[in-house]
Amino acid sequence: MTAAYHARYPAIRLRRTRSTPWSRALHRETTLTPADLIWPLFVTDGVGVEQPVSSLPGVSRWSLDGIAARAKEAVNLGIPCLALFPHTQAERRSADGREALNPDNLMCSAIRAIRDAVGQQIGVLTDVALDPYTSHGQDGLIDDAGYVLNDATVEMLVGQSLNQAEAGADIIAPSDMMDGRVGIIREALENAGHINVQIMSYAAKYASAFYGPFRDAVGSRGLLKGDKQTYQMDPANSEEALREVALDLAEGADSVMVKPGLPYLDIVRRVKERFAVPVFAYQVSGEYAMIEAAVAAGTADRDAIVLETLTAFKRAGCSGVLTYHAAHVARLLNG
Repeated sequence: MTAAYHARYPAIRLRRTRSTPWSRALHRETTLTPADLIWPLFVTDGVGVEQPVSSLPGVSRWSLDGIAARAKEAVNLGIPCLALFPHTQAERRSADGREALNPDNLMCSAIRAIRDAVGQQIGVLTDVALDPYTSHGQDGLIDDAGYVLNDATVEMLVGQSLNQAEAGADIIAPSDMMDGRVGIIREALENAGHINVQIMSYAAKYASAFYGPFRDAVGSRGLLKGDKQTYQMDPANSEEALREVALDLAEGADSVMVKPGLPYLDIVRRVKERFAVPVFAYQVSGEYAMIEAAVAAGTADRDAIVLETLTAFKRAGCSGVLTYHAAHVARLLNG
């Protein structure tokens, strides 16, 4: 303990440095900027289409022209990266999720639309998992008993990753939680010449109750048969999260993600302290929906509560946060 802490009141008054706005700013330990934000966007078919997601007030699915417009908006706001998720039409879904390999699917088309709109001014993060493409709503291929097959699914994920990289993705983000997929995807990207395409692994993704509105947004809620507990993590576990992160880093992940966000900030802190690597978190749809419900009920101030929650992510050790509030927060931070 340093000598300063041997002092007693009134020699030490911690309120001195809080007494004025300039002093609070000077002593602030954690800062939040638009550069800390990743904006998740949902892609749908058509032209000039905006489909509000009823369970996510203020969030919409956008056709490609709308995605391009959002990319321009993000550049102007200083948001460095967009995360894309497709709303695949029912007729394009199948048990094997083969639409994920279509070079003209919604994800790949959206990547190209962003490139046409803003070039390389913004990063594009793409989700790698089969649930937006399967008719059964699981993140992988299933056997006759409904069990998600690990190795067969990984083969599909490799093809999906290469498909997105060829379209121009900057960050491949496997969200499926299959064992071994990061290393196999990394090897495939290297062999295909995509040496600078990053992998942000959903390394600690929990089988959470906070995902419901997201499933509405991508159209999989009514399709899901069973649950995802055989591959997503048990919310009761934290040591297991460290094992997952260690494996993904050893396999070649450039950064890792914890999902959901606020209920798992202890995991963020443990990962950051143990590995000292870039750690991201996803403020998921259920978290967003709860904030918006509180605002609608008149029990919360949106600006204040969103800034406070996102600052908590940074304080816990996040390099950045995926949040549906990204554009709103960037406007606030930009004044």
